[in-house]
This record gives sequence, structure tokens and C-alpha cells, in this order.
Amino acid sequence: MWKHHIVGIVLAALIISIGFSYQPFSAQGKEIHWGLKRATNEKQAEAGAELDALLEKHGAIYKGPADKKVLYLTFDNGYENGYTESILDTLKTEKIKATFFLTGHYLESATPLVKRMIEDGHQIGNHSYGHPNLARLSKDEIKKELQKFDNRLKELTSLERTTVTRPPEGIFNEQVLEAANEIGHQHFFWSIAFIDWHRDQKKGGKYAYDQLMSQIHPGAIILMHTVSPDNAEGLPSFIKDARKMGYTFGTLNDLNMNKLDIPLSFLPR
Repeated sequence: MWKHHIVGIVLAALIISIGFSYQPFSAQGKEIHWGLKRATNEKQAEAGAELDALLEKHGAIYKGPADKKVLYLTFDNGYENGYTESILDTLKTEKIKATFFLTGHYLESATPLVKRMIEDGHQIGNHSYGHPNLARLSKDEIKKELQKFDNRLKELTSLERTTVTRPPEGIFNEQVLEAANEIGHQHFFWSIAFIDWHRDQKKGGKYAYDQLMSQIHPGAIILMHTVSPDNAEGLPSFIKDARKMGYTFGTLNDLNMNKLDIPLSFLPR
């Protein structure tokens, strides 16, 4: 009997490992956990034809054009761990604009850093107010989550609202995409990511650098978490070496406003 348990554990570990890099399309209405086939040798990451079709239907994006060596830096901020300022300093030095997807907790607990992001010209994205599993909410509840964040953003900063969103933990379904669209939000997923959200598992800047360089590809939307000291340490070298490879850095605004009818007053200046 114990042999069967060991075999089961090994198979489960294998499935989890594969699922992190590639998650097949789930049935409409069910939870979809964002995942893809990772990029190698500068060939674009792929989410699969069915998932591509679903995202295109709702104007959602996870990568840019394959024929342009442009990278898009995005950061998810759930709470502050002391490294965001270093990342902002690097972006300012390198003259790069990024998108920071924030939660309500981050917005309220790290307001000075949020204000600096805005002053430095970065885009603020909506990562929901309370970081729930949006796929388990009703359409009205999804809208309230996104709007609650926007209302608090308006109260605390100079911004009226956000126009780009990313679901917590990459969990969504078609209703989540629809609800966001109906209130003027466009979803942005990612094509490069790695395990970087454990605040107490420091691996060093080389770890972050190697992960980014191994997955680099034209049009990559890069997801990083600012809680990681590895990202703060590895980002400067990655930017410099990516540029040596011929890459430039763009903003999500270069990609996002062609598919949704969002009033110009909502767009970041």
C-alpha cells in the first residue's frame, strides 16, 4: 500500500511542476488558472489556441507583437517589503516606465510609494481591492472589487481611476473578463514569470537575472513581485543586458487601448 502512496505523490508533484509552466484551457465558466508554455531561445511563450481566442474576444493581452523586440515591465504589489523604492530608483535611472498592479492593502499601507509611482510616470493597475478569487464572485461583486480599489485610489492620489487590471493569482473565467470590460477595464496577464513571491526565501540577484534572461522573448510582458530582494538586485543587470540584445522597453499603453472603448479622460497622462 505504501508503494502506491509514493507513486501517487510523485505523480502529483509532476503534475504541479508541469502546470506551473503550462496550464491547459478550462471549460467556460470554470476557474482558469493562468499558465502557459514558457518561452525558450527567444521564441514567444504560448497559452494555446483556445485560451488565445478567449482572451482576444475580451481584449485581454499577455504578450506583444512577435516581430518587435519590446519588453513590458509589470509588478504586482500586495504588500510592501522594503524593496519597491530600489526598483523605482532603477526604473528612473534607466528611464523606463512600468505598470504596478496594486491591491487595496498596498494602496492604503504604502501610499507615499504609490504617489511616487504616479509622479515618476508609471501606470497604476488594478489588482482588486481585497485580493479575492474573482472567479468565485458574481459579476456585480467583481465590479465592486475593482471599483472599490478605484474609489480609494481617487481619494488617496491624483488619479481618477485605473483602466488595466490583473486578477489575483491569475485566476479568472470569462465572467471576470466580461465584468472588467463592462466598467472600462482591460485585462493584462503575462508571458514571463517565475517564483519570486516568497519574502523569506532570498536566492540572490543572479537568480532573478537568470530567470528573466532564460525566458526573454519579443513582446514579453514580464511579471515580477516587488517583495523580492532578488528582483531589486537583478533588475539593473537584466535591463542593461536586454538592451545589449537589442530589446527596448515599452508600456502597456502601447498595446491596450485599441480594443476597448475607454473614454480618453480615463487614460493615464
